[in-house]
Amino acid sequence: MNLFRVLLFLNGFPIQKALKKIKEIHTIPEENYQKYVLQQRKKIVDFHLKNNSFYREIVKNNNTKWVNLPILTKGDLQIPLEKRLSKGFSKPKVFINKTSGSTGNPLYFAKDKFSHALTWAIIQNRFNWHKIYNARQARFYGISNRKIPRIKERLKDFFSNRYRFNVFDLSDEVLKKWLEKFSKEKFVYLNGYTTVLVAFAKFLSANHIILKDVCSTLKACVVTAEMLSKKDKKLLEKYIGVPVVNEYGASELDLIAFENKKGEWVINTETLYIEVVDDYDNLVDDGIVGNIIITSLFNKANPFIRYKVGDRGAIRKINNKKCILEKLEGRSEDLIVLPSGKKAPGLTFYYVTKSIMEDNGAIKELKIVQIDKASFLIEYVSGKDLLDSQKQTIKDVLSNYLELGLQVDFVRKSNLERSQSGKLKQFVSLVKNKR
Repeated sequence: MNLFRVLLFLNGFPIQKALKKIKEIHTIPEENYQKYVLQQRKKIVDFHLKNNSFYREIVKNNNTKWVNLPILTKGDLQIPLEKRLSKGFSKPKVFINKTSGSTGNPLYFAKDKFSHALTWAIIQNRFNWHKIYNARQARFYGISNRKIPRIKERLKDFFSNRYRFNVFDLSDEVLKKWLEKFSKEKFVYLNGYTTVLVAFAKFLSANHIILKDVCSTLKACVVTAEMLSKKDKKLLEKYIGVPVVNEYGASELDLIAFENKKGEWVINTETLYIEVVDDYDNLVDDGIVGNIIITSLFNKANPFIRYKVGDRGAIRKINNKKCILEKLEGRSEDLIVLPSGKKAPGLTFYYVTKSIMEDNGAIKELKIVQIDKASFLIEYVSGKDLLDSQKQTIKDVLSNYLELGLQVDFVRKSNLERSQSGKLKQFVSLVKNKR
C-alpha cells in the first residue's frame, strides 16, 4: 500500500482524481495536443482575470493576447499571500509553502489542492519511468531544525518510504556513517542535492568504493536543485554505480523536467507551459539559451502565468507533445567549509532564509558571502534594516546547522550583484580550495 498516497488523500488532496487527469492528458493524440495546451492556457488566464484582483491589476488592460501578457517575476509576487489568492480560496483551503531556492528570492506561494495533487501525480509518472516510485529512497535533502516542521518532514519520510541523511555535515566521519547505513539497508535509489551527492561520490572515490557493491539493491541516483556537470555525472555513475537521472523543478510550480532512460531531459507539458525569452522578453528559437518562463496550467489559487523562474536554458520541440530541455544554466552551488573541517552544502542557507522569512515580503533578496572559514557576510534587500532579534535568529540558526563561533555581519543594500546572465547566486564562497 502506498502510505504517502493515503496521507495525501487524508489531507484533502484528490490524488486519484489527479492521477486520472494525467492519464487522460496522456491519451490525447499528438495532433490534438497543441489544441489542449492552448485551451488550458486560456482557461487559467480567464480564471485569474475573473477571480484574482492581483492578477487583473498586473495585466491592467484588456489586451489579453498571450504575447502581451506581462512576464511575472518573484518581485511581483512578493506581497502578502492573502492579497494574491483568488476568490474562493483562503489559506485553510490551499497548500501553502515558501521557497527561496538557490536564487535567494524568498517567496510564499499557494496551490489549490487539485493542482498540488497533480504535482504528485507527475512525480509518480516520471519516477515510474525508472521503476523507482515508492521504492526505498535514500534522501539527501535538508530539514528544518524547528520542532514542528521537523516532525512533519519525518512523518512524510516515513509515509514516503525514505530515509533522510543529514546533509548539513559532510565530514568524512559522517560520510563513513552514511556508508555503513547503505550496508545495512536495501535502498533502491538516491535522491538529493547535486552538491551533496557529488561530495559523497568523491568520498567513495578516495576510498576506492563503489556504492552498489555495498548496497546491491540500488537502481538509480536522482539529482536535483543544482547543476550537474558532465564530469560530476561520470563521477557519480562510476562510484555510485547506477544510472544518474537529472531532475529539474521549482517548488512553487511543479516538476519541470525529468530525464528518461534515453538520457533526454523531458519537459512537463502536461501541467506546465514553458517558453524561453531573451533579455527583452522576446521569444527565442529552439536551441537558443534564454530566460525560462513558466505557466502553471492548473493552479487556480495563486497565478503563476508567464512566470520567470530565475533560470536560463534552451529547449527543443520534438513534436506537439514532447519537448526536451537541451541546456540549463545556473543553480550551481559551492560547499561551505568551516574551521572545524566540517563541510556543508551551500543550500544550507535555504533553511537560514526560511528562518526569517515573513509573509509580508519585507525581505526581498538575500545573499550570503563566505569571507573565510569562520566569517560570513549576509547582504539583503529590504525596505528597512533587519531587527537585532532577526539578526540573532540568523546567527542562532547558523550555529544550529553549522557550528558555534562563526562571525556574521549584515549589510542592507538597494540591490544585489548578479551574474552576467542576471542570475542571483544565494551563496558565494571566497574560500579557496574548498573541495
